[in-house]
Amino acid sequence: MATIPASCIFSADLSGIYRRDKTSSFGEQKRNPVLKRVAVTTEQTSSNSGTAVTSSGRSFVQEKAQRSSEAEAETSLRMVNVEGDSEESRKSLKDYFDEAKDMIRSDGGPPRWFSPLECGAHSPDSPLLLYLPGIDGVGLGLIMQHQRVGQIFDVWCLHIPVKDRTSFTGLVKLVERTVRSENYRLPNRPIYLVGESLGACLALAVAAQNPDIDLVLILANPATSFSKSQLQPLIPLLQLTPDQVLLAFPYMLRLMQGDPLRMAVDILVKGLPLQHEAGEVSEDLVVMSSYHSVVADIMPKETLLWKLEMLKSASAYANSRLHAVKAQTLIISSGKDQLFPSQEEGERLRHALSKCQIRKFNDNGHFLFLEDDIDLVTIIKGTSFYRRGKNHDYVSDFIPPTPDEFRKIYESNRGICVATCPVMLSTLEDGKIVRGLAGIPSEGPVLFVGYHMLLGLELTPLVCQFMIERNILLRGIAHPLMFVRLRDGLLPDLATFDTHRIMGAVPVSGTNFYKLLSSKSHVLLYPGGMREALHRKGEEYKLLWPDHSEFVRMAARFGAKIIPFGAVGEDDIGQVVFDYDDLMKIPYFKAQIEALTGETIKLRTDANGEIQNQDIHLPGILPKLPGRFYYYFGKPIETEGRKQELRDREKCHELYIEVKSEVEKCIAYLKEKRETDPYRNLLARLTYQATHGPTNEVPTFQI
Repeated sequence: MATIPASCIFSADLSGIYRRDKTSSFGEQKRNPVLKRVAVTTEQTSSNSGTAVTSSGRSFVQEKAQRSSEAEAETSLRMVNVEGDSEESRKSLKDYFDEAKDMIRSDGGPPRWFSPLECGAHSPDSPLLLYLPGIDGVGLGLIMQHQRVGQIFDVWCLHIPVKDRTSFTGLVKLVERTVRSENYRLPNRPIYLVGESLGACLALAVAAQNPDIDLVLILANPATSFSKSQLQPLIPLLQLTPDQVLLAFPYMLRLMQGDPLRMAVDILVKGLPLQHEAGEVSEDLVVMSSYHSVVADIMPKETLLWKLEMLKSASAYANSRLHAVKAQTLIISSGKDQLFPSQEEGERLRHALSKCQIRKFNDNGHFLFLEDDIDLVTIIKGTSFYRRGKNHDYVSDFIPPTPDEFRKIYESNRGICVATCPVMLSTLEDGKIVRGLAGIPSEGPVLFVGYHMLLGLELTPLVCQFMIERNILLRGIAHPLMFVRLRDGLLPDLATFDTHRIMGAVPVSGTNFYKLLSSKSHVLLYPGGMREALHRKGEEYKLLWPDHSEFVRMAARFGAKIIPFGAVGEDDIGQVVFDYDDLMKIPYFKAQIEALTGETIKLRTDANGEIQNQDIHLPGILPKLPGRFYYYFGKPIETEGRKQELRDREKCHELYIEVKSEVEKCIAYLKEKRETDPYRNLLARLTYQATHGPTNEVPTFQI
């Protein structure tokens, strides 16, 4: 009872960078809108300080002409598909070492900001992202994320020189001055603080002292648990250890359980030596070991000791001020962190902070952002943490999934697509029924209105096929349980629904429906909502819609095409043997249903009839050998030019009844035709694919 399938939550209740002057006399930071990115700046740098240049002669400043129109730039970002980094273009751990070596070669001076060249061009309304580094202090911890993050953020990274001895409170003041300056310049735009380890403590401290500034914190394995860290005992030992013995110090060779290669990466990045007693060493490990000299330069003994002492004070400072942090916060915790008990600490912080979510990565080490399988932009999109204004807008702030993101989502859901081998039928303008989605209009707004199968099982094959065949993203109107919790309890964690948010699902509301249609989207709507997806015994293929229209007038307002569709196949997957009525007769299950329903917003409380019953539960289902899913999209119903006509309540209701009738006809057509499909049975399909190849389309009934 504690698990609700992610596919059954769709509902339809519609009621309701720039160049800076190095310093000014007061340390204020100024911007020139002609230039795109920061070179190297600091509130404390003298006016004759130069631009940082790599060994290849590349400047950290790159000029870019100002866009001809901010409105055009804003529109382009609304439609942007942030491309995933190709294998050739995305930087690697080797690049981290190479660029770190360049940065510290002539290092000196106080801490300062820089913006990497590979951070792509972003829209003028992109929010500012300040990266606060971990114990290494180089500021390149996001190097594998720069290209994608730089497309949707204005990225500044904090660099703390190796020999700098600015205290933790000094760093807090430095970041705080930057935050206040940028907030004064753009008060209606959020500022993101992305910190890992030590940087996470720094972000929390700044947020605690600035509760009135709109900050978004993204904290990777915060060092707030330093008192429980494996690093804490090193402080007195390092004080007694000669410099020449440091790299062979036995205590620092000790590793906790985990992926050997990943642990070695963690050790190398932060300056701890490899375990020479290790047995077989991979080729990658040998390559990385060649950067020991760079590690030694980044983290000599005096610096390491200083940073460990700073971690101790930073942890105490941040923990004492958690009650004052009002910022929206995302904790990213690793399951194989060898330095801190990060998942345990993440849960503690989630309960201590007022607006906090957590995402766990069980197979990753401490230095998440330097691992190949971590994509910060995808994490931000999946948690709905990307916004350009005071509040997240599920339509204007939405960034479509990249091909790589969709590929990963499809691969993780490939099983149900293969098992159900969906048959898609659509209707051309002349009324001809064809296999495939050729009858689906390419241009929106288009409103798909249909029947919700048991547990919403039809969703995954439906959304995937639209992307594969037509490159059309269906924006689903979804139940609030995907997006918000009133309290902790039995419902699945919000992370369960990250994939749905990446694919464009929005919480059900009239405002979101309006915005989707106004943006010419392809919108997926189930008037039966959760009640239809969690139907009772004997209610297969029965439309459980409200008595009154909820979508017709809105569709007519934007001239949207309404496409009624039916989906058939749930009775070939399983049979409901223990439904809501049965569960409510048993006190234990009744109490669980009431608890589940109370954890999230309840819909249709003012509706009449059975549709009002939106209690969350999981019916008992007897599984069957998977059959086949069939989808039939009827002929589009035009609403263009009917706005005035459909203001009349009776006319509006007539069209509503027409749509409902068309959905019922689609279902009846599929139920009849599937009886003649020789490949309705799973074994028949597997046999066909074994003889014709797995990529060949499996035939179906005659249309």
